[in-house]
Amino acid sequence: MRELEILFLGTGTSHGVPVIGCECAVCRSDDPRDQRLRSSIQLRTPEMVIQVDTPPDFRTQCLREGLRHIDAVVYTHSHTDHVLGFDDLRRFCEIEDKNMPIYGSQRTIDDLRRIFAYAFSEEYRYRNYIRPEPTIVDGPFRLGETEIVPVDLPHGRMTTTGLVFSRGGERKLAYFTDCAEVPDAAIEAARGAEILVLDALRYADHPTHMTVDEALAVAGRVQPGSTYFTHMCHELGHAETEKNLPPGVRLAYDGLRLTL
Repeated sequence: MRELEILFLGTGTSHGVPVIGCECAVCRSDDPRDQRLRSSIQLRTPEMVIQVDTPPDFRTQCLREGLRHIDAVVYTHSHTDHVLGFDDLRRFCEIEDKNMPIYGSQRTIDDLRRIFAYAFSEEYRYRNYIRPEPTIVDGPFRLGETEIVPVDLPHGRMTTTGLVFSRGGERKLAYFTDCAEVPDAAIEAARGAEILVLDALRYADHPTHMTVDEALAVAGRVQPGSTYFTHMCHELGHAETEKNLPPGVRLAYDGLRLTL
């Protein structure tokens, strides 16, 4: 294994694609890249497996990819399309009879404690239950040999956590999902990363997500090696949208693996 492998488990917005009850061309597409489960990624390093978010489709994603081991989970925020697969972490606790370290902002951990109160109760520490070990993220931290720098991203009335992953002092990946813009501090934290993953919901304006044009502008400022868009809705057909993107910018798709 090289320094970092990125596996896109899901690349869709909160509805997923296809959208229930929709007959548009993208929702009826035969291109598997147009079928998007809710967004999450998994990172594999020589020493650890790090999961980022557990969406409602998490179980399906785990079965599709044959996942059997996770060392830690990092959450970007607590919206339902990013946390409601939380209980499916129970299987990873059960397989190895271990607790599961989870990392997130104060608000994210507080929301997880509220939504999944049973999981944090000392009354239910059974082998086949999710047994979270929460850590509040309020600055850079390390998982194995990977340094993770959290940055604040505006997402409507919520602030989400962007994540910049570095190894050996080199910025490998900046993962900025669910944001309406990328502030200067986040631009600087991500500048020159090998891979930049950005929220790009659709072409039309949206109050809590970036458009394709806004994401392209951010990529131009960060100057990464390559940029991939995620958290996309059914208005972005994969093949048609990629035709109009500049060199170095692609749409991610479910199951895509990048190795650095």
